[in-house]
Amino acid sequence: MEVTVRPLDLAHPSDVDAVVRVQRAAYAVEAELIGSTDIPALHETAADVAASGETVLGREIDGRLVAAVGYRRSGDELDLCRLVVDPTAFRAGHARALLDAVDAAEAGVRRTTVSTGRDNEPALRLYRQRGFRLVGEREVAPGLWIAELERR
Repeated sequence: MEVTVRPLDLAHPSDVDAVVRVQRAAYAVEAELIGSTDIPALHETAADVAASGETVLGREIDGRLVAAVGYRRSGDELDLCRLVVDPTAFRAGHARALLDAVDAAEAGVRRTTVSTGRDNEPALRLYRQRGFRLVGEREVAPGLWIAELERR
């Protein structure tokens, strides 16, 4: 079994389609956890992802995408825009490996931010273990609460 992390090319349809496949599966699980399907990324199209302007790293097993992280960097600040893992590959360290890859690729970051569903305890636990702290919560749709976290 060959496990790799590589930059994904959002101009390449097969990379974008793979991100959308993994993202929809991952966000469907989050929707169950938080009790809402109003998660914008759950409904993104390939065109939406391709136009995101994010740097995206993917983790593959034998050439099949199982996880992806998308982020934007501005100066010494980084915003994690998406971190998704195919539910068939949960609890195998893929999210951690991608966060490690981002940290290695983006040295010199002073502040990193991320948002997730307030009731998505697995994601919150991962981010807390990585040194993130809760800085706020906001209701983005009726009954849909987002937790905002940062690491300095």
